[in-house]
Amino acid sequence: QVQLQESGPGLVKPSQTLSLTCTVSGGSITSDFYYWSWIRQPPGKGLEWIAYITPTGTTYYSPSLKSRTSISRDTPKNQFTLQLSSVTPEDTAVYYCARVRYTSNFLYDYWGQGTQVTVSS
Repeated sequence: QVQLQESGPGLVKPSQTLSLTCTVSGGSITSDFYYWSWIRQPPGKGLEWIAYITPTGTTYYSPSLKSRTSISRDTPKNQFTLQLSSVTPEDTAVYYCARVRYTSNFLYDYWGQGTQVTVSS
């Protein structure tokens, strides 16, 4: 059974960098057939895709967030991370990490429970 767990600070000040880590168990982030993704849901809004990282470490970003976003990985720890710079209150959201089966129409088959991040001074 694959499990994902987000971790990071729940409160970030405006203009700072938000950093979150997703720890994966029950499956390797270098396995074929899967991407690893960050998604967020602002209060009262729908889900917003942020970024993917592939088994080979290639990265893909949402065009609207690309200039402020970095996704990376630590393969020995089986973790991948999100950094979002120059945050504003509009970046307040529940942030999720997820596994994506890209061979099956990009099915998001496993999700973390989500972590609330609030941007406020």
